[in-house]
Amino acid sequence: MKPHTPPPLGLAHFTCIDVAPLDLVPLAATIGYKAVGLRLYPAFPGAPFYALPAGSDVSREMCRRLDGEGVHVYDIEFVPITEDFVPASLTETLEAAGALGAKRLSVCGDDPDRARLIANFAGLCDLADQFGMGVDLEVMPWRQVGTIHDAAAVVRDAGRRNGGLLVDALHLSRSGGDPADVSALPPEFIMSAQLCDAPAIRPTSTEAIVQEARAGRLPPGQGDLPLSRLIAELPDHTTLSVEVPNAGLPAEEHLRRVFQAAQQTITAATLS
Repeated sequence: MKPHTPPPLGLAHFTCIDVAPLDLVPLAATIGYKAVGLRLYPAFPGAPFYALPAGSDVSREMCRRLDGEGVHVYDIEFVPITEDFVPASLTETLEAAGALGAKRLSVCGDDPDRARLIANFAGLCDLADQFGMGVDLEVMPWRQVGTIHDAAAVVRDAGRRNGGLLVDALHLSRSGGDPADVSALPPEFIMSAQLCDAPAIRPTSTEAIVQEARAGRLPPGQGDLPLSRLIAELPDHTTLSVEVPNAGLPAEEHLRRVFQAAQQTITAATLS
C-alpha cells in the first residue's frame, strides 16, 4: 500500500464500545474518521452489542446521521463460527447491516470440524451476498483458525467471491505471523486490516493473549509491532481501520489520540 496521502481511516467499534452508534457517528466525523464499524452481534457471551433492526426508527435515524456527517458503515462484527453455528441465524443481523450500507461482516473460525467450518463460511458468504456484503475471516490465535495461512485456506476452499480476510496487526503478531506472510497471499483475499500496537514480547499464556487483545492494545506507533512493514505489504484496495479499546480516557480524547497516532504511522509507512 503506497498512496501519496493517508487513505481514509475507519474506526472499529471496539475502540469505544461504550459509545452507542447514534453518538459514534458524529464523534467519528468530528475527529476525521471516514467510516465506522458497528457491533451488532455479541462477540462472546455477555459482550456488549447494539441492535439496529432494519426498518426501525433507530435504523432510519442512523442512516440520517451517516448521510449528514459524511461517514459510512464499513463492517459489522463480530461473529464466531462455532460448531453449532447456522448461517441463517444471521439473517436479521445482515438485514440490519445492509440497511445501513455496511460492506463487510467480520467472523472468526472456531469449529474443530474443518469441513463443517468451510461449509458454514461459504453459506454465510452466500447469505451476506444477498445484502450486498462480503465476509472477512479474522485470525485469532486462541481460536481454531489461528494463523493467517489457515484462514486463507478456509477462504480458498470456500470458493466464494465475497469471502476475504481481515488482517489484525496484533493477531498477526501473536499467531506467529509476519508482514511477509501477508504479501504471500492472493491480494484479492485481503480486504480489510486493523491497526494497533503492542510490545514485541508475546504474552506467555492463552489467557494473557486474550486479555491483551481485549484490553492491552496500544495506539499505532507506541509499541514494537512492524506496522510500517505491514502497511507496505497490504494491497492498495485494503480498507484500514483502528482497533484500540479505550482504557478509561474520555471517548473523544481517546479516539482523537488513536486517530492522530494512526495517521502518523500510515504517513511514515507510505513515505518510506
